[in-house]
Amino acid sequence: MRKEYDFSGGKRGAVIPSPGKTRITIMLDNEVIEHFRERADSLGTGYQTMINTALKAAVSRAKGEEEPLTVAKLREVLRQELHAA
Repeated sequence: MRKEYDFSGGKRGAVIPSPGKTRITIMLDNEVIEHFRERADSLGTGYQTMINTALKAAVSRAKGEEEPLTVAKLREVLRQELHAA
């Protein structure tokens, strides 16, 4: 390793930009964060990704758009239909 490095041309922030996303700071209740962390751990995904998905669904509902068909929703509908039959 060098004894000195030149960071004069360095920039703060993510090394690789994420198109369509903006880094922000947000205050959330501890119980909300814990809920998403626990679900993320059990599903093997990131809790921030799950929060983003939940917020996008809320925005879609507020706009009156249809929710995308997910595996969980499909299972729910199938259970209801099988139970009714």
